[in-house]
Amino acid sequence: MTGWKFAFSRRWAGYLAIAILFAAACAGLGMWQVARREEALAEIAKVNANWDSAPIPVTEALPTLDAFTDSQKWLPVTLTGTYLAEDEMLARNRPLNGMPGFEVLTPLQLADGTVFIVDRGWLTTGSKQDAPDAVPAAPTGEVTVVARLKAGEPNLVGRSASGNQVATINLNDIAKRLDTPTYTGAYGLMASEDPAPDTRPTAVVRPPADEGPHLSYAFQWFVFGVLAFLGLGWAVREEYRNVNSEDPEEQKRAEERARRKAAKPRSDAEVEDELLGSSH
Repeated sequence: MTGWKFAFSRRWAGYLAIAILFAAACAGLGMWQVARREEALAEIAKVNANWDSAPIPVTEALPTLDAFTDSQKWLPVTLTGTYLAEDEMLARNRPLNGMPGFEVLTPLQLADGTVFIVDRGWLTTGSKQDAPDAVPAAPTGEVTVVARLKAGEPNLVGRSASGNQVATINLNDIAKRLDTPTYTGAYGLMASEDPAPDTRPTAVVRPPADEGPHLSYAFQWFVFGVLAFLGLGWAVREEYRNVNSEDPEEQKRAEERARRKAAKPRSDAEVEDELLGSSH
């Protein structure tokens, strides 16, 4: 089978199908990385838009207990009320800088009787028990809190907790636990409280404006997809040369390739390899 007829055989059709499938998978993974980058940029935009904005009353930001839109993430709100210290909870499995720990969730009862969950910060796991060694007490009496909004969390399969601990910050479950009208659309990461106690859990810091390596990963996947066809083309060319090795025209081209290769300057490494080979 001379000429290019071999390229239309079932074997090469299979190779082409494999290359197409591989390239399609690479394209899909590349687009997934592009989507991940868009998500990261959207998160950065929320931080830039909301983090340093002036706090507004929680009733203005969340007109109903279940109100919240994703664009409000990190938006500072003000609340005035009394902490329900006896109902304080600890959200478990909260690592920070590689350390295991908990987030302190303290319900704040507002003047109208509704409750807003305030995440007062992070505490490391204790040295002798699966809980913090000590939890800084929340201020007593009336307190004014500035907190940044964040959506509640779903329940996760396989995670459980007991006592005053919760596996996730599922606001609907917390509302049932408190048996009091509670904001279920969002909770708040505490920025400040007045009066301020002497000590408080570790505060949440501003998320870094880091979009991650998604763009470079996407480029790599797209390149891999192109390389699949380049590799297929190289394999077809090599097969053509082998199949048509007796063809006079192909023999002339092979001689020309050999001549150019011989005339090409050799690297120092190639010269050293030749000398070493001749010495044995």
